[in-house]
Amino acid sequence: MSSEHLKIGDFARLAGTNLRTLRYYEELGLLEPASRSSGGFRYYRPSDSHRVHLIQNLQHLGLQLEQIRDLICSRGEERKGWRSKIDTALEQQEQLIADKVRFLEQQRAEIAAARAKLAECSGCEMHPEQGNNFCQPCALTGLSLPSLLPALFR
Repeated sequence: MSSEHLKIGDFARLAGTNLRTLRYYEELGLLEPASRSSGGFRYYRPSDSHRVHLIQNLQHLGLQLEQIRDLICSRGEERKGWRSKIDTALEQQEQLIADKVRFLEQQRAEIAAARAKLAECSGCEMHPEQGNNFCQPCALTGLSLPSLLPALFR
């Protein structure tokens, strides 16, 4: 064991996670310790934290752990296959990010529409309540409200 290796608790702190998660990642084949002591204690390289962060980023983008394992587990493959698999993993990650950005931009547009409509409401005597179907449709314009507004009314 190298002096550069970290005990699992120290590695968990460095990686910003917990022991349970690291053990689960190992169980799924996503992560493996650099070595084990004669007593069975796990030791990791500090650079293994990059793999933990990648796993967490891919989870945040919506991938299940099994999909992540299939995507990023390329150790031990021949060089040509390894490079192709890594390139595919990066391409898929880029696509997931692009999809997430589109989704977030759509949400931002919905919020802008709701805020603009809410600003119009300042000139109206009504307020959303059950008796006026929560202002749906709008008493001023007769148009449907942006979907976020009725969702926030009680």
